[in-house]
Amino acid sequence: MVFQTLTHLPIPQVPIKDTDKPLFASINAFVHEYMSKYDNSHDYQHILRVVSNTNRILQIERHGNPSVKHDTTALFLSALLHDVGDHKYAKPGEDIENQISDTLLSHGATPELAQIVQTIVKHVSYTHEIRSPDAVAEVLEKHPELAIVQDADRLDAIGAVGIARCFSFGAAKMPEQPMDRAVRHFEEKLYKLAGMMKTEAGKEMAGKRHKVLEGFARQWGEETELSFEME
Repeated sequence: MVFQTLTHLPIPQVPIKDTDKPLFASINAFVHEYMSKYDNSHDYQHILRVVSNTNRILQIERHGNPSVKHDTTALFLSALLHDVGDHKYAKPGEDIENQISDTLLSHGATPELAQIVQTIVKHVSYTHEIRSPDAVAEVLEKHPELAIVQDADRLDAIGAVGIARCFSFGAAKMPEQPMDRAVRHFEEKLYKLAGMMKTEAGKEMAGKRHKVLEGFARQWGEETELSFEME
């Protein structure tokens, strides 16, 4: 994915109602600007990949499980906004509790839609699910869109892109740490993600990317093993 200087911002063409496309375009522009302050592990390209993963999973789920209905406007807005208000990047004193719904309302969304997206986004993160699995399960029951956005985001944390993002985040947030700190994060979190996928499509895609993580870790171990003892 290569970006050049643009005279206008392209808009992802995703399956939402025509009446919701102006809102989606407006939020896309907001997110493009908002994410410009983040490092490249959580930039607008990450957002586009998550939106793309969301679209891929949705198409497969529609074919394989047509009885489950998804609000595609809420789904794709959640994918666009899933990193807005991320606690890892919040400034001291910044109010992030209702940032998603406030943003949507200011761009013309209905209160109902704004609240749905706020709820989905609040429950996307790995950390939130580990801390509050019952709360996430409750939202999944009410809003099946969450399963797709969770899988889409977690897919971007594993595989080749996930490895690159892991090193990028480490360099940005922990520049004093050696590079192998990023590889240790595989055990801490990344190896766990494939087993947390909710959709069948997500599980299949994650299995392939998990193998990339394992292969990279093996090669890293071979290349970084010292040929001498340290005293």
